[in-house]
Amino acid sequence: MGISYFIAALIGTTLCTSAEKIPQSPSPEPIKVVELPLPPVAPSDSPGACTPKINPHLTGCIDRTSEQRSGNFLPDNNHIVATVNFTGAPAHPDPASIFSGPQLIIIRTNGTTFPNGDPWKCITCGVPASNKKCSTTQADYPQAFKDGKRVLVGNNIVDGGAYLASSACTPNSTHIYPIRWNTKADGTGSGGDIRELRIHPDNVHLGFNAFEYGGPSVDQFGYFARLSFNPNPASGEPRTPRYDLVNVTRLYNPKLPPPIGADGENLVLNFSAITVGELRGFTGRGDEAIYVGSSWESDNIDLFAVGLATGAVRRITEHPGYADPIDVSQDNQWNVVLDTRGTNRTMFMDAMRHIPPLTDLVTVTAASSIRNNGKRRFFQPWLLDRAGDRGTYFGQQINADGDGSPGSVNDPMWNAMADPRWSWDQTKIAYYQALTVPPACGGVNPLPCPTSTAPGGRTYRIMLAHLTSREPVELQPVEPVSDVVPWGTSYVPGSPAPARYFPPGGQYTLKGSHSGRVIVNIRENSSKTAVQSVAVKYFNYSNDGVNYIDGNENATLTSISKTDSVTNIFANLTSSGESPGRKYTSPDGFHLRMDIMTNMFEANGTLTTTVNGSTYEQPRNFT
Repeated sequence: MGISYFIAALIGTTLCTSAEKIPQSPSPEPIKVVELPLPPVAPSDSPGACTPKINPHLTGCIDRTSEQRSGNFLPDNNHIVATVNFTGAPAHPDPASIFSGPQLIIIRTNGTTFPNGDPWKCITCGVPASNKKCSTTQADYPQAFKDGKRVLVGNNIVDGGAYLASSACTPNSTHIYPIRWNTKADGTGSGGDIRELRIHPDNVHLGFNAFEYGGPSVDQFGYFARLSFNPNPASGEPRTPRYDLVNVTRLYNPKLPPPIGADGENLVLNFSAITVGELRGFTGRGDEAIYVGSSWESDNIDLFAVGLATGAVRRITEHPGYADPIDVSQDNQWNVVLDTRGTNRTMFMDAMRHIPPLTDLVTVTAASSIRNNGKRRFFQPWLLDRAGDRGTYFGQQINADGDGSPGSVNDPMWNAMADPRWSWDQTKIAYYQALTVPPACGGVNPLPCPTSTAPGGRTYRIMLAHLTSREPVELQPVEPVSDVVPWGTSYVPGSPAPARYFPPGGQYTLKGSHSGRVIVNIRENSSKTAVQSVAVKYFNYSNDGVNYIDGNENATLTSISKTDSVTNIFANLTSSGESPGRKYTSPDGFHLRMDIMTNMFEANGTLTTTVNGSTYEQPRNFT
């Protein structure tokens, strides 16, 4: 592995593992995309606005603009789980009053309906208060367990007491249990804040992420834990039946070699390093964790896989841009990825490839935040095989078969939002989209605001992609994996999070594997807790003997708060050889202010990249 592993990726060959042969790129396959039905839209959120005329079945209405999230499939492959925001319900004691607020529903995907005539069924509406003590909102990332009775939603597990699509699953049979992560040595308190939860395919373990605020800026670590039902907690809050996260492992080990290390006066790039920035889930058989990791090429944010037992790292995506949400098919052979590729949103910063990730010590926050324009994401769903991006293969856009007209499946004003999901039989993919709305359009921004063509003028829709040439796949259930992740660090409640390594301030040389070198100057902040600036000068630098980098770049980070900063870049880089190009700033430099909690693009000066005759300019400021 090491440098030779990196070179293979740079010349367009993404290694699966050191022992795997890279397969031929697959041919495009037929895909049919349709929109799934949702409850009708209420004209307002006033009590009683959801009238019998709007919904004759008296089973609720949803808000026009609130986020409706799709999740994965029930094991019958004919239902998906989703969360919606009900509104306009009549006041209590009207029986329809239960259809109010964020709720978990299931949606039929085969065109049939439930006995009451609805294509959807609310699971959590009307659950008695005694059955949901101390639960939190049911809004985020719904994921059904393979038993078809339980769903992870938000930081809770909903247990229907029976198969969710059956008549035996009723509000009275349903319980909602909170999930608790103990973070105190004495076991007291409400536990730590967790986010981006993902069920492991063994249905026993859970992956999650947690922010850390102790350093100069916000950091995040991924974790792996066992779910343990605790019917009668003796310590910690809440003292109600709950699921505890036990045998927790932090998916980071400060004793392992970092991605960029210092060896005397030289810098060393280690592309075998495990760098879980944000855990995104697991492969279908559960043998690998999927994550957003440290860049292998400057400003190019990619997805990686690491063996839970082996620690072997492989790169999944390499197209310039930003990839984040992902789901892996049950047989491990296919990925569905949400990516900015095809939109050119980030290309002004990352289109010129083969640049080592040196200034990324400073620019990574900016590079990972420019994917959004406020709440608008520039994601579309892409189908990739296991080996991922390589050569000229960058996958197949799942919703490409449309005319691009308003409301069509490939209308660019509808952008994919969060996790896409494979059906268990691998013949369908569910994902959801949001329409571009103010302030990401309109006003002084020249982008016109579209008019929703969705029922009721909804600004969210749930889509289903049928892979029509595929035959259903049926595999054996995944056996429970070990609690131990040998390359991770066992979490001790109350222990502080480690500081991530960075090369100390000083001047270094990075040698090209084929030719040339880079002179690198690193300067730390005054407290020596982070890198503040990186200045690089390239001299005929090449790792592959095909592409050569020359020129200079200087990046400095000015912190405003733990989440808000200004990235200052001065660049004049050229690429020669197979892919000629240039990355350059205006004489006064490029100065991007970005708060990671809002993602509003605000820049002074310009940063432009040209590659093979194509020019990519930065997006307009958020207005």
